[in-house]
Amino acid sequence: MVGPHGPPPRRGPGRARPGARRHRRRRRSRPRRDRARSPRGGRPVTAPHSTPLGRWNPTVKLATVLVVSTGALLVTDPYTPAIGWVLTVAALLVAGRVPVRTLALAHVPFLVFATSLLVVNVATRPGGDPVDLGPVTVGSDGLTIGAGLAVRTLLVGALSLTVAVTTGPVHLMTSLHQHGRLPLTWTYAVLAAHRLLVELPDAWHTIRCAQAVRDPRRRPGTLPRSPRALGTAAYALLVGAVRRSERLTVALESRGLGSGPRTTARPVPLGVPDVVAAVAVLAVAAAVVVVGVRAGWVTGLGALTA
Repeated sequence: MVGPHGPPPRRGPGRARPGARRHRRRRRSRPRRDRARSPRGGRPVTAPHSTPLGRWNPTVKLATVLVVSTGALLVTDPYTPAIGWVLTVAALLVAGRVPVRTLALAHVPFLVFATSLLVVNVATRPGGDPVDLGPVTVGSDGLTIGAGLAVRTLLVGALSLTVAVTTGPVHLMTSLHQHGRLPLTWTYAVLAAHRLLVELPDAWHTIRCAQAVRDPRRRPGTLPRSPRALGTAAYALLVGAVRRSERLTVALESRGLGSGPRTTARPVPLGVPDVVAAVAVLAVAAAVVVVGVRAGWVTGLGALTA
């Protein structure tokens, strides 16, 4: 059909309608509402502040963990720290909503150290009644003390996970500065160091990919694995971290950190529930020790020199 002003312009195969591009842009600008997932596409990640342990004040939580850990170092029997470890793991799973896989992987280094303590004490403490462990006969004293030290290691490790897994670094340092009176220079120094540590895996991956591109002898899809390539990548990673730390230092000094009092943009609340939670944890720990003393299984540091 021909209008009064001539035929309408034809659209080529590559041209879209005037409203299509606008609609496409509008559709692209819509925010995605996907749930946060783990880095490898696994289960959705639970934010630390959405759990009861995550909402606990970090300063009070850290102080409570230090007190309980110090008390655990004073006992050497395997029963008291075993009860504490079970209660701590249950709190991490229920109140902290920590995935079982994450909790198991975090226990690996503590389990290795605990096994070494058990083996050393069994091999070096022959006293007590003989106990047959298959083809090997060991002393009951070394087995009991080694098991106590091993389980105590697991307890201290699980207690440290209550702070490391359920508390964000910025949340922790802000609370320590606000409630623990930690100097501002120390607070920002720790946060800067944490940022550098978080960026190290990405920097390592970038360096390794750059090595793969520059190596003409590699096979497609593989990274150079020679000792020289790994050493060069480690050296480049170290140099890059030092340079980034220097830039962060200059930036912090140029902002005048530590020259005077500063306000907190996102203050961390501290209320009665935080103190009540700390008192409840300490009361449960004291109750476990009292029950152990009355039952007769609690032994102190004197058992190490007996």
